[in-house]
Amino acid sequence: MHKRTRRTLLVVAGVFLLLAVAVFLRSKAPPEAARLLPESDGIIYFNLKPVRTFLHKDLKPPTRVPEYQEFVDATGVDWESDLDSAAVALHRMPNPDGPNGPVAYSMVLTGKLTGKRLNTWLDTHAVSREQYAGHAIFNIPSESRTVRVAQIGYDMIAVSNFPTTEKIHSIIDRHRTAALPFAGSSLLSAHFHEVPLLSVAWGVGQVGLPFSESGAIKVLGLSLPLQDDSTIIASVTPGLPLGNSVHLRVEEIAPDESKAASQAAALSSIVLLARDVTIQLSSNPANDALREILKSTQISQKRNRVVATATLSPALLGRVTESQNSSTDPATPIADSASR
Repeated sequence: MHKRTRRTLLVVAGVFLLLAVAVFLRSKAPPEAARLLPESDGIIYFNLKPVRTFLHKDLKPPTRVPEYQEFVDATGVDWESDLDSAAVALHRMPNPDGPNGPVAYSMVLTGKLTGKRLNTWLDTHAVSREQYAGHAIFNIPSESRTVRVAQIGYDMIAVSNFPTTEKIHSIIDRHRTAALPFAGSSLLSAHFHEVPLLSVAWGVGQVGLPFSESGAIKVLGLSLPLQDDSTIIASVTPGLPLGNSVHLRVEEIAPDESKAASQAAALSSIVLLARDVTIQLSSNPANDALREILKSTQISQKRNRVVATATLSPALLGRVTESQNSSTDPATPIADSASR
């Protein structure tokens, strides 16, 4: 073989090898929206594209209230169909009874969201604006808080109701280095590798903060034997074959093995009690889903970790979503954040 031809083949092979390594590293890296989040106490991520595909046959378009229809008409953005993913950082507030409440949020939203019409809507509703690193940040008042919104890419929006500009500035700064596959906050670096592969929704860190009351985590009125500052890895993953089931998994990192054992025993007791209680509930999509989850829930302990797993059928999940859409007013993520 001619030396030049051999050299060319070696160069081509090297390029393909580098591309393969880059693709592999990217597949192991956190999603870009999550990598842009600032330092926080907890992170929650939703990938809505596969969810729509997975539940497509079981979902019906929600009924739009006039206020939401006005937003769609003004901006051209329909969150039901245009939002592809949402990454949310949870920030614990030093005074839970203060004007900012117990927790603040910073979000990165991706999809067909940005454009001049949305920019005009934000400009109309903002009381002030800030220019930072070439991006306009719109300050929108909401009760005792200010919600800051910035379009940071052609398909990406940053939102934060943190009391200062620190968090949204951090998102914009991280956007400059978004191409680095393993960039991100210290929390993401510490725990993302524990998130199950193919998870369509997941959370790491103190993800119990939104459900906390007086320091304890409450779900459906039940106080769990966990503190809201517990480190948790939670995930929602489609089962195989696709379309048959949805797997829910919540793992808590306890201070030590003995604490994990007592928490596992307490959680098992709560699950048994909840099963008995839900049997008496009326039949509707939400109650049926709760009964199905509790029936399949299993609690286990692995050293200093407590693991809870459950399954849910996509058809029942679709009926729950449909009932939620018909009984509540649709709201934009921006408006939802502003209301907190």
